[in-house]
Amino acid sequence: MTKIILSFHNISIRKYDKLVFEKIDFVLRPGEHWAIIGKSGSGKSVLLDAFAGKCSFPQGEAKYPGFDLYIAERQSGDPLFNRYKLISQVSSRHSFTNLSHTTDLYYQQRFNSMDSEDSQTVKEYLTDIKTHSPEGYWTYERVVDSLKLDHLLDKQLIKLSNGETKRTLLAAALKRNPLLLLLDNPLTGLDARSRAELNLLLTEVASSGTSIIIVTSPTEIPDAITHVASVGDGRMIRQESKADFKAEQDEGHYKSFNKSELEELLCLTPMPEYKVITSLENVTIRYGSKTILDNISWQIKQGERWMLAGSNGAGKSTLLSLINGDNPQAFANKIVLFDKPKGAGESIWDIKRKIGFVSPELFQYFPTGISCIQVIESGFYDTMGLFRKPVESKTNLCRRWMKLLEIDHYESTLFRNVPVSIQRLCLLARALVKNPPLLIFDEPCQGMDADQQERFKYLVDEICKRSKVSLIYVSHYESERPRCVTKLLRLQNGKIIAG
Repeated sequence: MTKIILSFHNISIRKYDKLVFEKIDFVLRPGEHWAIIGKSGSGKSVLLDAFAGKCSFPQGEAKYPGFDLYIAERQSGDPLFNRYKLISQVSSRHSFTNLSHTTDLYYQQRFNSMDSEDSQTVKEYLTDIKTHSPEGYWTYERVVDSLKLDHLLDKQLIKLSNGETKRTLLAAALKRNPLLLLLDNPLTGLDARSRAELNLLLTEVASSGTSIIIVTSPTEIPDAITHVASVGDGRMIRQESKADFKAEQDEGHYKSFNKSELEELLCLTPMPEYKVITSLENVTIRYGSKTILDNISWQIKQGERWMLAGSNGAGKSTLLSLINGDNPQAFANKIVLFDKPKGAGESIWDIKRKIGFVSPELFQYFPTGISCIQVIESGFYDTMGLFRKPVESKTNLCRRWMKLLEIDHYESTLFRNVPVSIQRLCLLARALVKNPPLLIFDEPCQGMDADQQERFKYLVDEICKRSKVSLIYVSHYESERPRCVTKLLRLQNGKIIAG
């Protein structure tokens, strides 16, 4: 058995024509499992891509003796059998396609029953996954059982919640029986119980003989991890055993943004007065025989700030889709939005104009081929991309929000080419730019480091202090909750259990 699975010596890593790392030395040995940590934008995800063979190496030497030995011992008759078939990667975005595998799925498909039928079910998706080792440890039955997917097998991929999607992607990655499993922040978006279950699962993965390299927060390093690598400033800062690792406390500068500029931006668009922002009365949502929301009644008045809580699959995303105008079943229920009954003549666009919205699903399906400032300007029109000529006054307003959020140097960069944390901040700016009377922030801090999270929470508190904006805030972490959030609605299995 080889003593080295892979090694990088003096490697430089290039991605999107940008040199991200220089002089990287790294060795992965059997029995080792690594956590990659660092500030947002430090290149952690790029390093995972490099391990997966998705980056170019203009300098240095990469060797894969563990993979080479495995391939030589099996002498597969497949001429395309190579080390990349022995690596599974779960990234921050999925790549689900339609049934014919010709086009990507899109956001609105989640809510239209006819369109969603063009999406594979979880069972079809997992069955299609090919493995080099059908006799391997991670069989179809085992991944379904380990990831608790039995009740999701007949559900279309497009209708999965954020947490359900993560579990399905991990099941697919394991079914390939990889030698190396690469995970990019798999714990984000999972409730406390699911995080604990994933921790146990990764221990089982490590015991099955698969090596793990995971990008994660320094405060959420799974038990299976044996070593920690810290990256930053284009280099590998430190490598150490987990026993020797101590998480450093961030000393944030999050209170440094320009409050007078924020005040001026909020005053540019006067906020109308409403008696009721939204009211739901005995709302029930069903898909086939399955009840997603059961007799929900909830009222939000102007200026109220709510936490919407519940485990993965509790019905939170469906509830938000009724308020945000995405779900056509809203017309079959008694719902009031901005003082007007749903179906009283207002279009979806009339409703969306009054809402700033961010969610993991919006992040997943938002087009990435436009510049960051165009992403933000699309918020004025509530479109998934900018489909009209930029308006100078609106573009200038976007610039001011970008500067406030300290992301202005990414203005002209393509959305796909910036770090995930910057993509999420752009989508937050997109929600804020029109100063709407209702903000819906569904897990807004995903992908941010501790400093960015604190800065964002402080910004939300300052906005709420200076305006009559109403807020619905979703997070599985109490530490991410802004101080301004004072009310709670908790869902469980589609029913209200607190509120």
